[in-house]
Amino acid sequence: MMQKIITPIKITKENFSKFGDVISTKDIKPLDINKGYARRYDGIANLNTSNENGETTISIFSAIRRSFPMKIDMMEKHPLGSQAFIPMKETTFIAFVAPKGERPDLNKIEAFIVSPGIGINYNPGIWHFPLIATEDMNFLVVDRKGSGDNLVIENLDKENITLKY
Repeated sequence: MMQKIITPIKITKENFSKFGDVISTKDIKPLDINKGYARRYDGIANLNTSNENGETTISIFSAIRRSFPMKIDMMEKHPLGSQAFIPMKETTFIAFVAPKGERPDLNKIEAFIVSPGIGINYNPGIWHFPLIATEDMNFLVVDRKGSGDNLVIENLDKENITLKY
């Protein structure tokens, strides 16, 4: 049995890039639209939902605040599509991830503090723990719907993995 304590670090586009995208307007030149009353930021995430005839869907997840430290008892992946989480108000949340693979590589798990004002987009096949909210709130979720096996769950009950925040 593995015993591991993971402490999250602040997310950046660079340190999260192997897992997906940081959804942010930072360092992106906007287009002025609506006669100058709005700015449009394009290319902020690489959505990938069309594998095996999948479609893009937008949902709202109502997340319940987690308590810390918390036991990581499972991880999941979505091999056929990306999955984006965008908080619907200013908040901090946690991304707990492992690289693509048949099973999560527990020696390569990482956790990130996602600061207020940004979201994340997991690449297809990235192992992650379900949404870790630091307060009760809603998230706009953009992911894949359609046929095919797009949810794989790995039970980690027998491991002793703790997320400390």
